[in-house]
Amino acid sequence: MTVIERLQDWNRAGIVTDAQYHALSALVRNERFSVFLELNALLYLGVIAVVGGLAWTVQTHFTSLGDFFILTVLSLFLAGSLFYCFSRATAFSVEQTASPNFVFDYVLYFACLVLSVELGYLEFNFQWLQEAWPNYLLFSSIIFFILAHRFDNRLVLSLALSTLAGWCGLSVSRFGFISSEPVRLTAIVYGVFIAIMGTALHRQGLKRHFLETYLHIAANVVFLALVSGMWDGRKVFYLAALILLASVAIVLGVRFRRFAFVVYGTVFGYIGVSIQIVSGIHEFTAALAYIVTSGLCVIIAIAVLARQFGRDE
Repeated sequence: MTVIERLQDWNRAGIVTDAQYHALSALVRNERFSVFLELNALLYLGVIAVVGGLAWTVQTHFTSLGDFFILTVLSLFLAGSLFYCFSRATAFSVEQTASPNFVFDYVLYFACLVLSVELGYLEFNFQWLQEAWPNYLLFSSIIFFILAHRFDNRLVLSLALSTLAGWCGLSVSRFGFISSEPVRLTAIVYGVFIAIMGTALHRQGLKRHFLETYLHIAANVVFLALVSGMWDGRKVFYLAALILLASVAIVLGVRFRRFAFVVYGTVFGYIGVSIQIVSGIHEFTAALAYIVTSGLCVIIAIAVLARQFGRDE
């Protein structure tokens, strides 16, 4: 007897109602599908669009609107969003907590972006910090970190980490470094720092589920910095470091069942090795043949690994 036939028997016997029967049979026939990711993407793009339009309006019409009006509107948006979040949120917990409703996370994200717009406007118009203006990024990052942990929001945590990365890069450039080497080393130090910070917070029991966000960003930043070093005079050093880090990412990714880190290690390691190999090939056809063949092998390997991870889970 099939599942549908069993549901029909239950429906005739009165065990399940007609509404329950139609709902369950639709699920069995795969007639329903989730639009959760699509709705989240639309909300995210909607927040970005609204804040982008707000920033454009402020930049374009600030002379006619006036400082008082602009700052009042931005402050009201910020205060209203934060009031909504604080009034709807559950009590703080070091463990993972669910959002009160579907739009809560995006209201908080909107508040953070509005804060960024307001701080940018203050510095653009009044230049309070002048040469030290990158400290606005540091201040914003600290606020975002606090809000991310208070409301258990990984989207805001990512914003905090990216804002901190911006502050680190601008702080290095303010010393007058023209070469990309200091920026590259700063990126590596930044990646190592946030990986250590995320691990330390995880061991302290504070929002343990945030660890992957820290590690994802740290891995991408360090990998990109090492790959960029392949065009530097010390490319042998960067290649060795890249291969070592790629190996660690693959081994630990397999051990802890984190497929994304296996992909990071495979893809970035392949890119680094390929740059070294292709730079030694002086014939275009041979280089193209290597890229096509090796790239296809890497794609197949990742697909096989993905299926293996899927079966194991």
